[in-house]
Amino acid sequence: LRAGPGAAGRVGVPPARLSPRPAQSTVCEKIMELLGQNEVEQRQRKVLILSQDSFYKVLTAEQQAKALKGQYNFDHPDAFDNDLMRSTLKNIVEGKTVEVPTYDFVTHSRLAETTVVYPADVVLFEGILVFYNQDIRDMFHLRLFVDTDSDVRLSRRVLRDMKRGRDLEQILTQYTTFVKPAFEEFCLPTKKYADVIIPRGVDNMVAINLIVQHIQDILNGDICKWQRGALNGHGRTYKRPFPEQAESGGVLAAGKRSHLESSSRPH
Repeated sequence: LRAGPGAAGRVGVPPARLSPRPAQSTVCEKIMELLGQNEVEQRQRKVLILSQDSFYKVLTAEQQAKALKGQYNFDHPDAFDNDLMRSTLKNIVEGKTVEVPTYDFVTHSRLAETTVVYPADVVLFEGILVFYNQDIRDMFHLRLFVDTDSDVRLSRRVLRDMKRGRDLEQILTQYTTFVKPAFEEFCLPTKKYADVIIPRGVDNMVAINLIVQHIQDILNGDICKWQRGALNGHGRTYKRPFPEQAESGGVLAAGKRSHLESSSRPH
């Protein structure tokens, strides 16, 4: 799933209830909860969440010094190790066990320890720029865009970064200098690639329940009954769309993806 920088999932919620978690993360976690996958042991899970944040590049000493001062742009496409991201996703699609980097957001560094990710039937890959790189974007079979109010995005970012030990002035300077411009230049334009848009994030239970039901159809094998499309040049399969609620009420409209083919590879 994808959303703007520091995106939240709650619109019109009192500040006391705001979560420091990004909107795309909370939506993924809600999907996992409704599917009952949070209670399943890691090796046995049929659905897993993978974050783009795990693939931040290893910074040089000069870049790390800037990062500690809030002067490094983590919202630019070049901040991510796209080659590692692509190869990791490719291995996951092929049903392989992979090791995913662990990133420390306090020190702005990649830790020596890695996280082992086991094969799953459905992969939820979330992040602010998961649609930006075409090679990576074309690997997905359903793309969801979590659309959240800009004030809520900022509020959540402030809460999150203060928990990471940063002062308010640095957070706001970084937001106006890097985050907001990068969102407008790199993130927002990728909304056009989404298959489903989820306004209001995790508060939009109508949209989330539709996605959960779709994933359940995949896990149950029911998706085979209607999926008959041929693969196009990028390896995607044409599928039955979600109900067209976006045209009437804007309930669904842009997003991120997880693999939705009924085959031996993960969805």
